[in-house]
Amino acid sequence: MKTKSLVPSTSESVDDYLKAILELGGSEEQKVSSNALAERLNVRAASVTGMLQKLAAQRPPLVVYERHHGVRLTMMGKRRAWELVRHHRLLELFLHDVLKYSWDEVHEEAERLEHFISERFEDRVAAILGDPEIDPHGHFIPQKNEAGSFQCDVPLNELPFKVPAKISSVFDRDAAALREIERLGIRLGVTIVVERRNSNASMTARIQGHRAQVRIAKDLAENIFVRPCVAQ
Repeated sequence: MKTKSLVPSTSESVDDYLKAILELGGSEEQKVSSNALAERLNVRAASVTGMLQKLAAQRPPLVVYERHHGVRLTMMGKRRAWELVRHHRLLELFLHDVLKYSWDEVHEEAERLEHFISERFEDRVAAILGDPEIDPHGHFIPQKNEAGSFQCDVPLNELPFKVPAKISSVFDRDAAALREIERLGIRLGVTIVVERRNSNASMTARIQGHRAQVRIAKDLAENIFVRPCVAQ
């Protein structure tokens, strides 16, 4: 039986706005400023204002927008945004596991494709992958037609000393950072312990399976997220 999306079709540009509002608003669904959207999407603030007014005026509206007070998604807007997140993460995993792209290559490809795949294609990809829960970077894949959830993981640069933690996810937008993370031998699921922070804005850490300690730059540590291990 043919499946059908619960939200109306949208343009690529509209999709980009909805996903950016979702991500910037976070788990608390905070109102997002026009300036924050302009910076995220690399567009002029005036263009942001025009688009938000358009999205708020259409029926059904995709956002609730009040000038100078920010924007948030309506229920319909959230449905489309989470649908895009599902498409993106399924595509990343398909590209990685089936087409053998490296994890630093999949984001840009998925970013282009996420707007255009049909519900049938989405279902086929999910079935081939075994209805997965996690993408190649450790992010949750939302269930079909359901809202996803934001992960409450800790950036590595905020992990206290001597506290063992599991690498739970990595930021997927910086391909160079992903290549460096891989070069250092940092993998999802391995245990890491921060031994000390150095004067040159780096940290020294011990990684499971490595004899020698590794030095991790502060800006790279901001791309790595961990889940402190629960003491047995």
